[in-house]
Amino acid sequence: MRLNVALTILVLLMVFLPGVSAQGGTVYVAKVDGMITGYTVDQFDRYITMAEDANAEALIIELNTPGGRADAMQAIVSRIQSSKVPVIIYVHPSGGMAASAGTYIALGSHLIAMTPGTVIGACRPILGYGQNGSIVEAPPKITNFYVAYIRELAQMSGRNETLAEEFITEDRSVTPEEALKYGVIEVIATDVGDLLQKADGMETKLPVDGKGKVTLRLRDARLVYIEPSFRDTVVKYITDPTIAYLLINIGMIGLIFGFLTPGWHVPETIGAIMLVLGLVGLGYFGYESAGLVLLILAMIFFIAEALTPTFGLFTVAGVITFIVGGIMLFSGSGGEYLVTGETYSILRIAIIVTAVLLGLFFLFGVAAVVRAHKRKPEAGKEELVGTVGKVVEDLDPEGVVKLRGELWKARSSDGSRIPVGEKVRVVKVEGLTLIVKKVEGNEEG
Repeated sequence: MRLNVALTILVLLMVFLPGVSAQGGTVYVAKVDGMITGYTVDQFDRYITMAEDANAEALIIELNTPGGRADAMQAIVSRIQSSKVPVIIYVHPSGGMAASAGTYIALGSHLIAMTPGTVIGACRPILGYGQNGSIVEAPPKITNFYVAYIRELAQMSGRNETLAEEFITEDRSVTPEEALKYGVIEVIATDVGDLLQKADGMETKLPVDGKGKVTLRLRDARLVYIEPSFRDTVVKYITDPTIAYLLINIGMIGLIFGFLTPGWHVPETIGAIMLVLGLVGLGYFGYESAGLVLLILAMIFFIAEALTPTFGLFTVAGVITFIVGGIMLFSGSGGEYLVTGETYSILRIAIIVTAVLLGLFFLFGVAAVVRAHKRKPEAGKEELVGTVGKVVEDLDPEGVVKLRGELWKARSSDGSRIPVGEKVRVVKVEGLTLIVKKVEGNEEG
């Protein structure tokens, strides 16, 4: 009996042990590309949960980001450190970066790898834009907090605390070779396959929740790629502050067109969609509501110029309001941002160029409206006066005439009868009735 029990246990061990050994394990691979926002927190949570449910050997996050919101970064770091599977941050592809918020996320992970040609660092916190359009650096109190925070992340994982601090105090960035040399990362890999080979047998820099520090068994792991959803792809683009700002502008222009050209419905429909996408994007990134109010006020100025031309007064007011509103839109919403300076430089250029182009457009558009107003008396029913038509129903004194291929109710000017077939000339228009007189033979020209 005891022999049978022992044999049964041995068979079970032979069956199940290969499934939990290093070889044949599963490694999940996901991609996070773009700004770090509230939506990115959801992405990390979703990817980690999928890897945990599958009891994966590890989760590799291919990260390429210029940074983003500080609160989102902290939420992501907390989720990584509560993960039940090792999370490897892989800065990828070549030309990519883990800048600002991305650096904190990497330092909070169980293992960091980089592709040749990438960079990591530059973590100085900012508060957005000032009223003069310049970037507002965070005050010492906030900066010191993030210095302590990044040093703690480095200390917990046994990484280079001094260099981590310089990422903030000196806005320093390093290449993969420098990062490996100075003990900031653990692996330089050309692709995921290379990463699996080089990281195999390494111990995680941080303990995995419920397991302590884990020795990675990755060499022959089966890769499972988590493909981004359509929503992930859309949000990736619209959460870029420059794209979100442009979407809002396009949306407002569409609404203005729809307001000025009623009955078509296409401009306002497209405009509404673009406006909603832009607002959703800004909602994830964060914005100042006062800036949005100024953008709406600018739109009102442009509409006022189109309806009651002031020869540029409202247009100039609209352009100035648009620029100020755009700057205020990203002046901070009570929190800090961890993004590269290039992000705000591009955004500043986009704000100014868009406002100027919008102003020029409305100046020329308003000129066209003014000319159209001047031509208006010639474009209505009055232009029918003097034209010649043909009677198709006896005028006695009222009847019907055909004019330019259309049938019109008509009345003879002197009350006389004009039979079918006679030519008549319009002398006056009263409502929808043409007042006509018979054309004599020598009047037809």
